[in-house]
Amino acid sequence: MFSTQAQVLYDFTAEPGNNELSVREGETITITNRNIGGGWLEAKNSRGEVGLVPEDYIEINQAKPFTSGGNAAPLDLSFFDSHMPTPASTAQTSNGNDPWAVFDSNASGGFSNNWAAQPEGTETGKTSSNAWPSGGQGHPQAYQGPDIYPYPCLIDLSGAEDDEWDEEWDDVKSSGGYAESEAGEGGAINRGGAHGSSMKIALNKFPGFSKSGPELYLLSKLPAKGTKLSVYTGEVGPVWAYPDYQLDCVVADPKKGSKMYGLKSYIEYQVIPTTTNKPVIHRYKHFDWLYERLLEKFGSAIPIPSLPDKQVTGRFEEEFIKMRMERLQGWMSRMCRHPVVSSSEVFQLFLSYKDEKDWKMGKRKAEKDETVGVMVFSTIEPEGLPDLDLTEVEQKCEQFNRFTKAMDDGVKDLLTVGNEHWKRCTGPLPKEYQRIGKAFQNLSSVFISSGYEGEAVLTDALTAAGKTYEEIAQMVAEQPKKDLHFLMETNNEYKGLLGCFPDTIGVHKAAIEKVKEADKLVAAGKITPSDKITMSKRASTMSYSLQAEMNHFHSNRIYDYNRVMQQYLEQQVKFYEMIAEKLRHAHGQFTTM
Repeated sequence: MFSTQAQVLYDFTAEPGNNELSVREGETITITNRNIGGGWLEAKNSRGEVGLVPEDYIEINQAKPFTSGGNAAPLDLSFFDSHMPTPASTAQTSNGNDPWAVFDSNASGGFSNNWAAQPEGTETGKTSSNAWPSGGQGHPQAYQGPDIYPYPCLIDLSGAEDDEWDEEWDDVKSSGGYAESEAGEGGAINRGGAHGSSMKIALNKFPGFSKSGPELYLLSKLPAKGTKLSVYTGEVGPVWAYPDYQLDCVVADPKKGSKMYGLKSYIEYQVIPTTTNKPVIHRYKHFDWLYERLLEKFGSAIPIPSLPDKQVTGRFEEEFIKMRMERLQGWMSRMCRHPVVSSSEVFQLFLSYKDEKDWKMGKRKAEKDETVGVMVFSTIEPEGLPDLDLTEVEQKCEQFNRFTKAMDDGVKDLLTVGNEHWKRCTGPLPKEYQRIGKAFQNLSSVFISSGYEGEAVLTDALTAAGKTYEEIAQMVAEQPKKDLHFLMETNNEYKGLLGCFPDTIGVHKAAIEKVKEADKLVAAGKITPSDKITMSKRASTMSYSLQAEMNHFHSNRIYDYNRVMQQYLEQQVKFYEMIAEKLRHAHGQFTTM
């Protein structure tokens, strides 16, 4: 029988009854059967347990070390070393005030559809680490830029085959499919190539710029011209070029599928874009693949909020499926509304691939994209706009940074208050109305016991009033799902979106700092005066991009909060009108002598 050693790259938790093997990152296992198919291998761990593990979660011990040809002279990087922030470990993301955290398995094995069941600060609803870190710490959702070598070429280090159509990695709990990483210089974070995707290392031809970060774009030779992303001057300043037709899509019709003769099960969804009205089928892992591609390509310029978390157990519970579909719908709608993301080739592939072959070919192409990370700025073209005053841009950047920090605090405060209110509405408040109702009915029973014949109208009215308050108790308990739920969901979306901005802003700040150092670099012979001009122009392009994104965020924020507050207050009005109608009816049962 074939056997060889392999190293585990990512934690994998086996789901009961699926013949899987739980393994941990860094563990050495023995491959006992490579012919399972479907992206799986049979393996044995050090404890003698045998089961299935995903191919993309391990690395078979047969890779050869990378060596460069020739004898390159060592580079003097001391100048940049003295100007770079110290790397810091990146914190893992957490749900924080996640309203759907309540759908994690509870003690009874079921789910609790209750926003306040796991308020922030509890074990399940853990408070995330500060989303606005000081120093060089990057946000874990932001693009994690490539390592840079001082050679003018592009190297694909993975050598991995494309993911199989039916491979399974939806049963691993993670915060976006990333291994641990370290914050890099200049607002970039080093990212590993998870799930078999190619990790491309863009290499800089300028020896003085051999560090990762915005300098990769500021002075690198740009890729061949392709599709350009236009920025114009609008009424509010720089704006993206918006399409005439607003793209949207519907995520619907979740169905349970299986593979490997029923050994593996999964949920697949229909995604129906408004452009074609033709459904395409996707599983959660496909959404996760799209998220990783968008994050890799646009994360330095555009905040890409994370998907709803993966789930280990309870993935086939009706309430969890409903929650996940709603969250995926919200995420897709937000991506559709962004003119840059929605028009990208990879996003269009996701919405309208023709068949499995078309999907696989599109995936290969997307994973070989060169214009990722800071190089995405090479595709941005300010239409006839002059170079910006970087000092003025810095001031606007700081103003926006202060605003997003304050909004982040405000959003979290509203989520906390909303959690508390939901808890009251589904707990003590209905009980109070029930107690009032029972007290009225008890008093009615006491009056009936008097035997006095002239009080039937009164006792009937008291009984009816008591039942009215019991009905109101039920209404109060059910109301948060009708109004507060949507308000909380919108704020939860914005909490995730705001958490991406520090690193996006950090990339821009790092670029401006590099431009400020240009005179020193010229004097040190690191760059030429012509290079200095190029740096300034490209930093201006980055500034136009950031301001366009700031204005896109503000316009969406105004639209979203107008919409959700109208919806919330409309439901509140209906709720109190229904209560008033019930009380008026109860009031009419009593007569005056």
